[in-house]
Amino acid sequence: MYVVPSTLVHVALALLIAAALLGEEFDGRSALVVAAATVLPDLDVALEPLLSGAHRSVGHTLLLPATLFALLWWDARRGTDSRLRRRYGARGVRVAAVAVACLFGAAIVPDLVVGGVNALYPLHDTFYTVDGRLFYSTDRGWVQTFVERSPPEPASRRTTENFAFRTVLDAEPTLGVESAGGDSGGESGGESRPRRVERIFPVAMTGFRAWLLPLAAFVTGVRLWQSRRAAGGDRGDDTGA
Repeated sequence: MYVVPSTLVHVALALLIAAALLGEEFDGRSALVVAAATVLPDLDVALEPLLSGAHRSVGHTLLLPATLFALLWWDARRGTDSRLRRRYGARGVRVAAVAVACLFGAAIVPDLVVGGVNALYPLHDTFYTVDGRLFYSTDRGWVQTFVERSPPEPASRRTTENFAFRTVLDAEPTLGVESAGGDSGGESGGESRPRRVERIFPVAMTGFRAWLLPLAAFVTGVRLWQSRRAAGGDRGDDTGA
């Protein structure tokens, strides 16, 4: 079972990235744009009842941020004809670029390294995982296990046809079965009945992720306070002038 990062963990990481990259342009509105872009990939879970294996495929394909980056680059190259620049100015272009960067770096990549994503879906239906270790040993020298020298067997390839991540939408019992007599092993011969369905909504499933949430909340809160203070100072200067 993969202990996958929760959507809150993705958003926390995205806000830390945005706070670093946006500088003075990091405020409540830009934070909401970044958070919304980061949540977008996880919405593919809603397609699971219609398309098995949709989660971590439809919204987690690397083609999504690649397409968005290409559109942003094309629009920015139009100069004064840029729709994004005409409507939101240079700030809008920068916020959009950081939002797409967070969609890639805070939403998709963490899932790529924990459990895997269908990286090239729908062009190539295969789940990929980037996982391993890199270290230096006094006996073995440099050791890395991220890149395998021998490709996996075709039978072990995970696709949307033979693999799907369990989500909160799954209706199957997740706690096994128990007999009518209360014997979970079924040795009493009693009638078996399914246990109630347990649905898990992850928040922080490891200690590192649990620390990431308050850290992001603190950094975001400080940056928003600084942004409001600076905006108030600017209005005061204008009034005084």
